[in-house]
Amino acid sequence: MNSNELMKQSILACDDKRAEDIIAINMQGISDISDYFVICHGNSDKQVQAIARNVKDEAEINDINVKRLEGFNEARWILIDLGDVVVHVFHREERDYYNLERLYKDAPPFITLDEVAN
Repeated sequence: MNSNELMKQSILACDDKRAEDIIAINMQGISDISDYFVICHGNSDKQVQAIARNVKDEAEINDINVKRLEGFNEARWILIDLGDVVVHVFHREERDYYNLERLYKDAPPFITLDEVAN
């Protein structure tokens, strides 16, 4: 599975658990860490954990190695490192505070759920 397909799979896994404001940022040429950041948020600790768990489970079903999963117990900002794709699942307040989208505003246009679902 290439990084574009993995990014789309991650977005759909977030959407399955009703994540809000799901976007992907194309990090190719910007960062050596990954090709895409997927960013979304949930409105409760349980929802944030459910979103992260679903992303992890979908990756494992497709034989994608989850390199790291951090922040799960706190459920404020969970980072799921899938190699070429890093998924950031925030609690709403944390997303507003850290505002990763602002940090990468010079990246190519963000990819949305609508673009992936069609």
